[in-house]
Amino acid sequence: MKIAILSPFYPYRGGIAQFSAMLYRAMEEKHEVKAFSFSRLYPGFLFPGKTQYVEKEDEAIEIPSERILDSINPFSYQKTAKEIGKFQPDVLIIVYWMSFLGPAYGHIASRLKKKTVIISLVHNAIPHEPKFFDKPFAGLLFDRCKGFVVMSDMVKNDILSMNPGSSFCERPHPLYSHFGEKIHMQDARKKLGLDPDKKTLLFFGLIRDYKGLDLLVDAMAGLDDDFQLLIAGESYGSFGKYETQISHSPAKDCIRVMNKYIEDSLVPVLFSAADLLILPYKSATQSGVIPVAYHFEVPVVATDVGGLRDTIERPETGIICKPDSESIASAVKRVFSLGKGRFIDNIRKEKENLSWEKFADSVMEFAKSFKN
Repeated sequence: MKIAILSPFYPYRGGIAQFSAMLYRAMEEKHEVKAFSFSRLYPGFLFPGKTQYVEKEDEAIEIPSERILDSINPFSYQKTAKEIGKFQPDVLIIVYWMSFLGPAYGHIASRLKKKTVIISLVHNAIPHEPKFFDKPFAGLLFDRCKGFVVMSDMVKNDILSMNPGSSFCERPHPLYSHFGEKIHMQDARKKLGLDPDKKTLLFFGLIRDYKGLDLLVDAMAGLDDDFQLLIAGESYGSFGKYETQISHSPAKDCIRVMNKYIEDSLVPVLFSAADLLILPYKSATQSGVIPVAYHFEVPVVATDVGGLRDTIERPETGIICKPDSESIASAVKRVFSLGKGRFIDNIRKEKENLSWEKFADSVMEFAKSFKN
Protein backbone atom coordinates (compact mmCIF):
# COMPACT_ATOMS: atom_id res chain seq x y z
CA MET A 1 0.00 0.00 0.00
CA LYS A 2 0.98 3.63 -0.44
CA ILE A 3 0.92 5.41 2.90
CA ALA A 4 1.22 9.14 3.56
CA ILE A 5 1.89 10.35 7.11
CA LEU A 6 1.18 13.96 8.04
CA SER A 7 2.98 14.83 11.26
CA PRO A 8 5.94 16.73 12.67
CA PHE A 9 9.15 14.99 11.63
CA TYR A 10 12.82 15.89 11.83
CA PRO A 11 14.07 18.60 12.42
CA TYR A 12 11.28 18.99 14.99
CA ARG A 13 12.06 17.54 18.40
CA GLY A 14 9.87 15.90 21.00
CA GLY A 15 7.72 12.84 21.50
CA ILE A 16 5.31 13.35 18.58
CA ALA A 17 8.15 13.64 16.05
CA GLN A 18 9.94 10.64 17.59
CA PHE A 19 6.77 8.54 17.57
CA SER A 20 6.01 9.36 13.93
CA ALA A 21 9.60 8.66 12.87
CA MET A 22 9.53 5.20 14.41
CA LEU A 23 6.13 4.45 12.87
CA TYR A 24 7.49 5.54 9.48
CA ARG A 25 10.49 3.20 9.84
CA ALA A 26 8.25 0.27 10.78
CA MET A 27 5.83 0.87 7.90
CA GLU A 28 8.46 1.33 5.21
CA GLU A 29 9.53 -2.27 5.72
CA LYS A 30 6.35 -3.44 3.98
CA HIS A 31 4.81 -0.41 2.29
CA GLU A 32 5.64 2.66 0.21
CA VAL A 33 5.59 5.50 2.72
CA LYS A 34 6.00 9.25 2.33
CA ALA A 35 6.28 11.77 5.16
CA PHE A 36 4.70 15.22 5.02
CA SER A 37 5.68 17.69 7.72
CA PHE A 38 5.46 21.31 8.78
CA SER A 39 7.30 24.32 7.46
CA ARG A 40 6.04 26.01 10.63
CA LEU A 41 4.51 24.07 13.49
CA TYR A 42 4.02 26.51 16.36
CA PRO A 43 4.29 30.27 15.99
CA GLY A 44 7.01 31.46 18.32
CA PHE A 45 4.61 33.27 20.65
CA LEU A 46 2.64 30.04 21.24
CA PHE A 47 5.65 27.87 22.06
CA PRO A 48 6.65 28.00 25.74
CA GLY A 49 9.90 26.04 25.51
CA LYS A 50 13.44 26.87 24.44
CA THR A 51 13.23 25.57 20.89
CA GLN A 52 11.03 23.41 18.67
CA TYR A 53 14.00 22.02 16.79
CA VAL A 54 16.55 19.26 17.18
CA GLU A 55 19.92 20.39 18.54
CA LYS A 56 23.33 18.81 18.18
CA GLU A 57 22.98 16.94 21.48
CA ASP A 58 19.85 15.14 20.24
CA GLU A 59 20.06 11.79 18.49
CA ALA A 60 16.99 12.27 16.34
CA ILE A 61 15.78 9.89 13.65
CA GLU A 62 16.20 11.82 10.41
CA ILE A 63 13.15 10.97 8.32
CA PRO A 64 13.08 12.54 4.83
CA SER A 65 9.93 14.61 4.65
CA GLU A 66 8.25 17.24 2.54
CA ARG A 67 8.07 20.26 4.84
CA ILE A 68 5.07 22.07 3.44
CA LEU A 69 2.32 22.72 5.99
CA ASP A 70 2.32 26.07 7.80
CA SER A 71 -0.07 25.69 10.72
CA ILE A 72 -1.26 29.33 10.58
CA ASN A 73 -1.15 29.97 6.83
CA PRO A 74 -4.39 28.81 5.16
CA PHE A 75 -2.79 29.07 1.70
CA SER A 76 -0.47 26.24 2.71
CA TYR A 77 -3.42 23.96 3.58
CA GLN A 78 -4.47 23.72 -0.06
CA LYS A 79 -0.87 23.32 -1.20
CA THR A 80 -0.31 20.50 1.28
CA ALA A 81 -3.45 18.67 0.13
CA LYS A 82 -2.31 19.03 -3.46
CA GLU A 83 1.16 17.63 -2.78
CA ILE A 84 -0.20 14.69 -0.80
CA GLY A 85 -2.68 14.06 -3.63
CA LYS A 86 0.17 13.87 -6.15
CA PHE A 87 1.59 10.95 -4.17
CA GLN A 88 -1.79 9.19 -4.61
CA PRO A 89 -1.75 7.42 -1.24
CA ASP A 90 -4.16 4.64 -0.42
CA VAL A 91 -4.12 5.84 3.19
CA LEU A 92 -3.33 9.17 4.84
CA ILE A 93 -2.45 8.96 8.53
CA ILE A 94 -2.88 12.34 10.22
CA VAL A 95 -1.17 12.55 13.61
CA TYR A 96 -3.32 14.60 16.00
CA TRP A 97 -2.63 15.82 19.52
CA MET A 98 -3.98 19.37 19.83
CA SER A 99 -6.97 21.33 18.58
CA PHE A 100 -4.84 24.20 17.30
CA LEU A 101 -4.17 22.02 14.24
CA GLY A 102 -7.83 21.14 13.63
CA PRO A 103 -8.51 23.78 10.93
CA ALA A 104 -5.42 22.87 8.92
CA TYR A 105 -5.93 19.13 9.22
CA GLY A 106 -9.64 19.38 8.53
CA HIS A 107 -9.12 21.31 5.29
CA ILE A 108 -6.55 18.80 4.05
CA ALA A 109 -8.74 15.82 4.94
CA SER A 110 -11.76 17.34 3.20
CA ARG A 111 -9.78 17.71 -0.04
CA LEU A 112 -8.50 14.13 -0.03
CA LYS A 113 -11.20 11.98 1.57
CA LYS A 114 -12.90 10.96 -1.71
CA LYS A 115 -9.84 9.11 -3.01
CA THR A 116 -7.91 8.35 0.16
CA VAL A 117 -8.72 6.57 3.41
CA ILE A 118 -8.22 9.19 6.12
CA ILE A 119 -7.16 7.82 9.50
CA SER A 120 -6.23 9.96 12.48
CA LEU A 121 -3.67 8.65 14.94
CA VAL A 122 -4.76 10.47 18.08
CA HIS A 123 -2.41 11.04 21.02
CA ASN A 124 -4.86 13.36 22.81
CA ALA A 125 -8.38 14.07 21.59
CA ILE A 126 -8.91 16.75 24.23
CA PRO A 127 -5.81 18.53 25.58
CA HIS A 128 -4.74 18.21 29.21
CA GLU A 129 -5.38 21.94 29.62
CA PRO A 130 -8.69 22.24 27.70
CA LYS A 131 -10.04 25.31 25.91
CA PHE A 132 -13.58 26.13 24.76
CA PHE A 133 -12.68 25.60 21.09
CA ASP A 134 -11.09 22.14 21.47
CA LYS A 135 -14.12 20.06 20.47
CA PRO A 136 -15.28 22.15 17.49
CA PHE A 137 -11.73 22.39 16.14
CA ALA A 138 -11.17 18.65 16.60
CA GLY A 139 -14.45 18.01 14.78
CA LEU A 140 -13.07 19.70 11.67
CA LEU A 141 -10.77 16.71 11.29
CA PHE A 142 -12.63 13.93 13.10
CA ASP A 143 -15.80 14.32 11.00
CA ARG A 144 -13.75 13.54 7.90
CA CYS A 145 -11.95 10.44 9.17
CA LYS A 146 -12.79 6.83 8.35
CA GLY A 147 -11.30 5.66 11.63
CA PHE A 148 -8.97 6.38 14.52
CA VAL A 149 -5.82 4.82 15.97
CA VAL A 150 -5.66 5.27 19.75
CA MET A 151 -3.49 4.02 22.60
CA SER A 152 -5.89 4.29 25.54
CA ASP A 153 -9.56 3.85 26.37
CA MET A 154 -9.70 7.44 27.58
CA VAL A 155 -8.77 8.86 24.17
CA LYS A 156 -11.21 6.45 22.52
CA ASN A 157 -14.02 7.59 24.81
CA ASP A 158 -13.19 11.26 24.21
CA ILE A 159 -13.53 10.69 20.46
CA LEU A 160 -16.78 8.76 20.91
CA SER A 161 -18.20 11.67 22.89
CA MET A 162 -17.72 13.81 19.79
CA ASN A 163 -18.17 11.19 17.05
CA PRO A 164 -20.44 8.34 18.22
CA GLY A 165 -20.09 5.14 16.24
CA SER A 166 -16.48 5.75 15.17
CA SER A 167 -14.21 2.85 14.20
CA PHE A 168 -11.02 2.24 16.16
CA CYS A 169 -7.71 0.44 16.17
CA GLU A 170 -6.51 0.40 19.78
CA ARG A 171 -2.96 -0.69 20.55
CA PRO A 172 -0.63 0.04 23.48
CA HIS A 173 2.10 2.63 22.97
CA PRO A 174 5.16 0.90 21.45
CA LEU A 175 8.60 1.09 23.03
CA TYR A 176 10.84 4.10 22.54
CA SER A 177 13.88 1.94 21.85
CA HIS A 178 16.01 4.42 19.90
CA PHE A 179 17.77 5.93 22.91
CA GLY A 180 20.40 3.19 23.09
CA GLU A 181 21.27 0.69 25.77
CA LYS A 182 21.26 0.87 29.53
CA ILE A 183 24.55 1.57 31.31
CA HIS A 184 25.67 0.42 34.77
CA MET A 185 23.59 2.04 37.50
CA GLN A 186 26.56 3.17 39.57
CA ASP A 187 28.26 4.72 36.53
CA ALA A 188 25.05 6.58 35.65
CA ARG A 189 24.66 7.97 39.16
CA LYS A 190 28.28 9.06 39.20
CA LYS A 191 27.82 10.96 35.94
CA LEU A 192 24.79 12.74 37.39
CA GLY A 193 26.40 13.50 40.73
CA LEU A 194 23.86 11.41 42.63
CA ASP A 195 24.44 9.37 45.77
CA PRO A 196 25.30 5.89 44.42
CA ASP A 197 23.70 4.08 47.34
CA LYS A 198 20.28 5.74 47.61
CA LYS A 199 17.07 4.45 46.08
CA THR A 200 16.56 6.80 43.14
CA LEU A 201 13.21 8.11 41.91
CA LEU A 202 12.94 9.80 38.52
CA PHE A 203 10.47 12.42 37.34
CA PHE A 204 11.10 12.80 33.61
CA GLY A 205 9.68 15.00 30.87
CA LEU A 206 8.12 18.39 30.33
CA ILE A 207 7.02 20.02 33.58
CA ARG A 208 3.44 21.23 33.41
CA ASP A 209 0.84 21.74 36.13
CA TYR A 210 -1.22 18.66 35.26
CA LYS A 211 1.81 16.40 35.74
CA GLY A 212 1.64 16.82 39.51
CA LEU A 213 5.28 17.48 40.36
CA ASP A 214 4.07 19.31 43.49
CA LEU A 215 2.51 16.04 44.70
CA LEU A 216 5.78 14.20 44.24
CA VAL A 217 7.81 16.86 46.07
CA ASP A 218 5.37 16.58 48.98
CA ALA A 219 5.61 12.77 48.82
CA MET A 220 9.36 12.96 49.41
CA ALA A 221 8.63 14.20 52.93
CA GLY A 222 6.99 10.83 53.58
CA LEU A 223 10.12 8.89 52.61
CA ASP A 224 13.29 8.56 54.65
CA ASP A 225 16.69 9.74 53.49
CA ASP A 226 17.45 6.40 51.87
CA PHE A 227 15.60 7.89 48.87
CA GLN A 228 16.59 10.60 46.42
CA LEU A 229 14.54 12.27 43.69
CA LEU A 230 15.85 13.44 40.33
CA ILE A 231 13.60 15.90 38.48
CA ALA A 232 14.66 16.05 34.82
CA GLY A 233 12.77 18.12 32.29
CA GLU A 234 12.03 21.55 30.89
CA SER A 235 9.40 23.60 32.68
CA TYR A 236 6.61 25.00 30.51
CA GLY A 237 5.83 28.00 32.68
CA SER A 238 7.55 29.32 35.78
CA PHE A 239 9.50 26.83 37.87
CA GLY A 240 9.55 29.27 40.78
CA LYS A 241 6.70 27.69 42.73
CA TYR A 242 8.47 24.32 42.66
CA GLU A 243 11.76 25.89 43.76
CA THR A 244 9.97 27.44 46.74
CA GLN A 245 8.27 24.15 47.58
CA ILE A 246 11.54 22.23 47.39
CA SER A 247 13.38 24.79 49.52
CA HIS A 248 10.78 24.35 52.28
CA SER A 249 10.70 20.55 52.05
CA PRO A 250 12.32 18.48 54.83
CA ALA A 251 13.64 16.32 51.98
CA LYS A 252 15.25 19.23 50.09
CA ASP A 253 18.74 17.73 50.39
CA CYS A 254 17.49 14.58 48.65
CA ILE A 255 16.01 16.37 45.62
CA ARG A 256 18.08 17.16 42.53
CA VAL A 257 16.70 19.35 39.72
CA MET A 258 17.69 19.45 36.05
CA ASN A 259 15.29 22.08 34.74
CA LYS A 260 16.12 21.93 31.03
CA TYR A 261 15.19 20.13 27.86
CA ILE A 262 16.74 16.68 28.12
CA GLU A 263 18.79 15.84 25.05
CA ASP A 264 18.50 12.29 23.73
CA SER A 265 22.07 11.38 24.66
CA LEU A 266 21.28 11.97 28.35
CA VAL A 267 18.16 9.78 28.44
CA PRO A 268 20.03 6.46 28.91
CA VAL A 269 22.00 7.95 31.80
CA LEU A 270 18.87 9.18 33.59
CA PHE A 271 16.94 5.93 33.28
CA SER A 272 19.99 3.80 34.09
CA ALA A 273 20.39 5.75 37.34
CA ALA A 274 16.74 5.27 38.35
CA ASP A 275 15.14 2.56 40.45
CA LEU A 276 11.65 3.87 39.70
CA LEU A 277 9.92 6.24 37.30
CA ILE A 278 7.26 8.29 39.08
CA LEU A 279 4.25 9.72 37.22
CA PRO A 280 2.31 11.77 39.80
CA TYR A 281 -0.11 13.09 37.18
CA LYS A 282 -3.35 14.87 38.08
CA SER A 283 -4.79 14.12 34.62
CA ALA A 284 -3.61 12.07 31.67
CA THR A 285 -4.57 10.06 28.61
CA GLN A 286 -1.55 7.83 28.10
CA SER A 287 2.13 8.51 28.70
CA GLY A 288 4.96 8.50 26.20
CA VAL A 289 7.42 8.30 29.11
CA ILE A 290 6.31 4.80 30.15
CA PRO A 291 7.59 3.18 26.92
CA VAL A 292 10.97 4.78 27.60
CA ALA A 293 10.98 3.31 31.11
CA TYR A 294 10.03 -0.11 29.75
CA HIS A 295 12.87 0.02 27.24
CA PHE A 296 15.31 0.57 30.11
CA GLU A 297 13.43 -1.91 32.34
CA VAL A 298 12.53 0.64 35.02
CA PRO A 299 9.32 -0.05 37.02
CA VAL A 300 6.70 2.69 37.31
CA VAL A 301 4.64 4.23 40.08
CA ALA A 302 1.77 6.21 38.57
CA THR A 303 -1.44 7.83 39.71
CA ASP A 304 -4.79 6.39 38.70
CA VAL A 305 -5.70 8.87 35.97
CA GLY A 306 -6.45 8.47 32.27
CA GLY A 307 -5.17 5.26 30.72
CA LEU A 308 -2.19 4.79 33.05
CA ARG A 309 -3.85 1.97 35.00
CA ASP A 310 -4.27 -0.22 31.91
CA THR A 311 -0.65 0.35 30.85
CA ILE A 312 0.80 -0.61 34.24
CA GLU A 313 -1.63 -2.74 36.25
CA ARG A 314 -2.49 -5.35 33.62
CA PRO A 315 1.14 -6.34 32.90
CA GLU A 316 2.09 -5.72 36.58
CA THR A 317 5.01 -3.49 35.65
CA GLY A 318 4.55 -1.11 38.57
CA ILE A 319 1.98 0.18 41.05
CA ILE A 320 -1.00 2.47 40.59
CA CYS A 321 -1.98 4.82 43.41
CA LYS A 322 -4.28 7.73 44.20
CA PRO A 323 -3.20 11.20 43.02
CA ASP A 324 -2.09 12.48 46.42
CA SER A 325 1.31 12.71 48.07
CA GLU A 326 0.65 10.17 50.84
CA SER A 327 -0.49 7.51 48.35
CA ILE A 328 2.52 8.15 46.11
CA ALA A 329 4.93 7.71 49.02
CA SER A 330 3.15 4.50 50.10
CA ALA A 331 3.31 3.09 46.56
CA VAL A 332 7.06 3.79 46.36
CA LYS A 333 7.63 1.93 49.63
CA ARG A 334 5.49 -0.96 48.44
CA VAL A 335 7.58 -1.48 45.30
CA PHE A 336 10.66 -2.00 47.42
CA SER A 337 8.89 -4.13 50.02
CA LEU A 338 7.62 -6.47 47.28
CA GLY A 339 10.96 -6.49 45.50
CA LYS A 340 11.80 -4.50 42.41
CA GLY A 341 12.84 -7.63 40.50
CA ARG A 342 9.32 -8.97 40.07
CA PHE A 343 8.29 -5.81 38.21
CA ILE A 344 11.40 -5.90 36.02
CA ASP A 345 10.62 -9.51 35.06
CA ASN A 346 7.13 -8.45 33.98
CA ILE A 347 8.51 -5.54 31.97
CA ARG A 348 10.73 -7.96 30.05
CA LYS A 349 7.67 -10.05 29.17
CA GLU A 350 5.63 -6.98 28.18
CA LYS A 351 8.35 -5.67 25.86
CA GLU A 352 7.60 -8.49 23.43
CA ASN A 353 4.10 -7.08 22.90
CA LEU A 354 5.24 -3.51 22.33
CA SER A 355 7.20 -3.71 19.10
CA TRP A 356 6.76 -1.11 16.37
CA GLU A 357 6.29 -3.90 13.85
CA LYS A 358 3.20 -5.17 15.69
CA PHE A 359 1.85 -1.65 16.04
CA ALA A 360 2.37 -0.81 12.36
CA ASP A 361 0.85 -4.11 11.21
CA SER A 362 -2.26 -3.49 13.31
CA VAL A 363 -2.68 0.00 11.87
CA MET A 364 -2.36 -1.27 8.31
CA GLU A 365 -4.83 -4.11 8.84
CA PHE A 366 -7.24 -1.54 10.18
CA ALA A 367 -6.68 0.69 7.14
CA LYS A 368 -7.23 -2.21 4.75
CA SER A 369 -10.63 -2.88 6.28
CA PHE A 370 -11.88 0.34 4.68
CA LYS A 371 -10.61 -0.63 1.23
CA ASN A 372 -12.69 -3.79 0.90
